[in-house]
Amino acid sequence: MPLSPRVPELGALELLLAVARRGSVGRAAAELGVSQPTASARIKGMERQIGVALLERSPRGSRPTEAGLLVVEWARGVVEAAQALDAGIDALRERRDARLRVVASLTVAEYLMPGWLLALHRASPGTAVTLRTANSADVAGQVLAGEADLGFVEGPAAPPGLSGVVVAADRLVVVVAPDHPWARRRSPLTAERLAATSLVLREPGSGTREVLDAALAPYGGVARPRLELASSTALKAAAMTGAGPVCLSELAVVEELATRRLVAVPLEESLDLRRPLRAVWPAGQQPAGPARDLLALTRRGGR
Repeated sequence: MPLSPRVPELGALELLLAVARRGSVGRAAAELGVSQPTASARIKGMERQIGVALLERSPRGSRPTEAGLLVVEWARGVVEAAQALDAGIDALRERRDARLRVVASLTVAEYLMPGWLLALHRASPGTAVTLRTANSADVAGQVLAGEADLGFVEGPAAPPGLSGVVVAADRLVVVVAPDHPWARRRSPLTAERLAATSLVLREPGSGTREVLDAALAPYGGVARPRLELASSTALKAAAMTGAGPVCLSELAVVEELATRRLVAVPLEESLDLRRPLRAVWPAGQQPAGPARDLLALTRRGGR
């Protein structure tokens, strides 16, 4: 049942209680941080709304009428209930703000997230973080389902139903073992040749695979993979044991390239394997609490 239009708003009831407590509209106004004319106008407006006089005014101050005393008593219970509601909402927000659920693609989780979470811990040591890893398609699904507060994906655009912002950049590279024939190439490998070669790749649905598929689509698409593996670690191991050329994130092979355990194959410049890494959240919403704080750290270079 909807409330009657005769029921005053909560702020007006608070003012009435303050007048009854302090014995003066002026002192009540000062307590609540409003001007005396504003307080007087609000009291008069409430009297018109209810249809009865609530205060007796005199040079010595103001006191409730007989009807006003009844309204004061009823108002006290309403205001106390509202204060309890306010306290409960604060407790819920504090509990929400004490945890953060993140789901990230493997590349982001392995090579960027540790630094970001360390910076978040320094800024908000009381925040409990849960980090799950998944390919980019599954990250999008978990964020859309409300199973994560913030997601991180790879790929040219935010998945449908999600808003996002680019937080880092990456590039795919093709790497081989040092004894592979491509390790001795001097001329860049053409896109046509790469498209025609069976590679060791990430599984469909991963951001790595999505970028490679898009880059090679004009050249006939990706050839049937030699192997499909679900992590950068597995891809690197396959390349180092001679399973064949591997395409994966440059972030994942910094150490292996520096120590010559893997060799990057030169590619022609027309083959664009760059990709943005972005934070995502449900469209129409904005990250709040620790999710907002983590997003701010990634954009400030917290990594």
